[in-house]
Amino acid sequence: MQYKCLTLTITNKIAHLTLNRPTTLNTMHPVLWRELTHALTTLQREASARALVISSTGKHFTAGMALDVFGADSGITLNDTTASGRANIHPQLSDMQQAFTLIEQLRMPVIAAIQGGCIGGGVDMVSACDIRLATADAFFCIQEINIGMTADLGTLQRLPKLIPEGIVHEMAYTGRRLPAQRALAVGLVNEVFDTQQTMLEAALQMAREIAEKPPVAIWGSKQAIHYARDHSTHDALQQMGWLQSGIWQTGNLVEAFTAKQQGRAPQFDDLAPLHAFDEGKYELK
Repeated sequence: MQYKCLTLTITNKIAHLTLNRPTTLNTMHPVLWRELTHALTTLQREASARALVISSTGKHFTAGMALDVFGADSGITLNDTTASGRANIHPQLSDMQQAFTLIEQLRMPVIAAIQGGCIGGGVDMVSACDIRLATADAFFCIQEINIGMTADLGTLQRLPKLIPEGIVHEMAYTGRRLPAQRALAVGLVNEVFDTQQTMLEAALQMAREIAEKPPVAIWGSKQAIHYARDHSTHDALQQMGWLQSGIWQTGNLVEAFTAKQQGRAPQFDDLAPLHAFDEGKYELK
């Protein structure tokens, strides 16, 4: 699927979403928000893939927010001159935050493959992913403080749950770059690669391994990890019991054991597509 700012392909149950505006350093133009929301919503509803890789093109993963996001032509303005204008800031930001929240809520794991600069909104984006891989020249920067504002699209909420809080404070207050090797040391990225090509191959291979597993069990694992992150151990264990009682499939265990004995790849059912009320052709009778 070809968009203006993105490319989305699906091959053998692996979705690959690519930022494709390298001449603009893949800055986050208003069009990107619309296209990203559409692509993620499509993946969520159609269940046509079992894992998603997000990568980019050119020297940098993304230079962050485009300068014209809040311009007159975008239709998005943050008016701080009146009380009614300031009242509109929250819902407008919530709308933008939702695009990255869709990544976090996707019914499949999301792997980010990051080269060069991951700046500003890029950190918001990859913080919402499940797994992050990086090239040796990659770096992360909470750029917002360098332009006189507080990061507001998820970085300050998600990053402290991924790396030590002190590192987040340092990045958020100074605007310093976090280079790939330090990002690896503090746990922000899973692995660092010499080249973008080897990183992307590793990301796709990891996605293939994920796609071989039962999608419902992968979805359950993602739900459990996210819930445990935000709740006490006691509550998370209780939620795990409820979750497992809803997704347990003895047939998946039988298939896994049988396939191993027979020396073949196991075959598991995809997640069912989702159908939204606003898409249905419902009529009153």
